[in-house]
Amino acid sequence: MPQEILSLAIFEPLEGTEAEALETIRGLMTLLAEKRYSHDVLYHDQNSSRYMVVRRWASEEARQEAHEDPDVHAYWARLGHLIKTEKIYESYQKLS
Repeated sequence: MPQEILSLAIFEPLEGTEAEALETIRGLMTLLAEKRYSHDVLYHDQNSSRYMVVRRWASEEARQEAHEDPDVHAYWARLGHLIKTEKIYESYQKLS
């Protein structure tokens, strides 16, 4: 069975883009789930404008497929104009 991979992304919407940024993030999360690439959860820091996406990639293969998928790229390109990414942690694996 393929090993799930955990990724975290911390970001802030650019000024005046919060609603559009969140709509785009949610659209990306839905697409990734529909294509069975990952399962994502979105969190908001109640003391700031920071958000965090916790992404559980189905496998390394699923992550690679997503990185090559033009539908996914369209969302990532749109997000590049809507958010400032603070930090990305890409490859955490669960220890047994």
